[in-house]
Amino acid sequence: MKAVIFATGNENKMKEVREILKDLGTQVFSLKEAGIDVEVEENGTTFEENALIKVDGIAAWCKQNGIPAFPEKSADDFVILADDSGLEVDRLNKEPGVYSARYMGYDTSYREKNASLISRLEGVEKADRTARFVCAIAAAMPGKESRVVRGTIEGYIGWEERGSNGFGYDPIFYLYENDRTTAELSPEEKNGISHRGRALELMKEILREVYAGK
Repeated sequence: MKAVIFATGNENKMKEVREILKDLGTQVFSLKEAGIDVEVEENGTTFEENALIKVDGIAAWCKQNGIPAFPEKSADDFVILADDSGLEVDRLNKEPGVYSARYMGYDTSYREKNASLISRLEGVEKADRTARFVCAIAAAMPGKESRVVRGTIEGYIGWEERGSNGFGYDPIFYLYENDRTTAELSPEEKNGISHRGRALELMKEILREVYAGK
C-alpha cells in the first residue's frame, strides 16, 4: 500500500484520520509533515466538487514539485486524500453547508458559530431541527482516475453546547439514538459512526481494491 498524504492542517482531524486508517498498514502524513504548502481555492458548489478540486490541485502541484519532505521519493509513491466536510441544517436551507469552515469568517470561534446557529433556530421544535454532518473524501491515485465518496450522519441541532471530546460543530449536533452530542462520544464511538469515519471506510475499500497485493 502506498503512503497516504491527507490534505489538512487540522490536528484534530488528523487524529481521527490516523485512527480510522490505521488498519491499512501504511503511513499517513499531513500536508505539513509532507512539506507541502499550497493553497487550492475550493470554489465548488458541493462537498464532492470541493474535495476533488482540492485533491487534484494538490496532486498536480506534487507532480510538478515532488514531495518536499521526502526528496528521495516520487509523487507516484503517495496517495493523496482530501476532504470537504460540513454541517447541513435543514431549517436553514442546509446552511452552513459547504461554507461551514467559513461561516461567519475563518477567525470566528466555533463557540460563536454554534451560538449563532442555536439563536437562528430559536423557537423551532425538535422535529424541525434536523441536521446532518456530511463528509466527501477524494483520492488522487497515481495512474488512476480520482475517486470520491460521501459519508453522512443524521441528527438534530440542540439548544446548548454539550461535551468536550469533539471540535467544530460537534457540541451542538445531537444524535437521535441517545440525545448525546458527538462531542460527548469517546473517540472510538465517534469514529465508528461519524460522517468522516463512514467516508473513510468507503475510501479504504477503494484503496484496498486498487492496491491489492502492492
